Amino acid sequence: MTTAPGAAIRRRDDHVRLSVRLTPNGGRDAVDGWETGADGEGYLKARVSDPPDKGKANKALIALVAKAAGVAKSAVSLVSGDTQRKKILRIEGDPEDIVLRLDAAVRR
Repeated sequence: MTTAPGAAIRRRDDHVRLSVRLTPNGGRDAVDGWETGADGEGYLKARVSDPPDKGKANKALIALVAKAAGVAKSAVSLVSGDTQRKKILRIEGDPEDIVLRLDAAVRR
């Protein structure tokens, strides 16, 4: 089920928290859309070609999200979910710009 980006994003004054469901070894690096899980929680579906070995997939996810959000990689950090498929990322910057850019990246 596709959902609006707002369900996966928590806006703060100077950053957003983004819920992501990551598929490592996904064959390519891509943002696949907004989804709502069986638990009712919204998240951004993403895939990376890197394996979940020694943080490689997490680093690839940070680079992918940074590019999609139009921010530097240093502006994106992993808050939780280091070894889980579901992760929470913190993205520093203007929340409205970040949301618009992420939504545009999903719609491409």
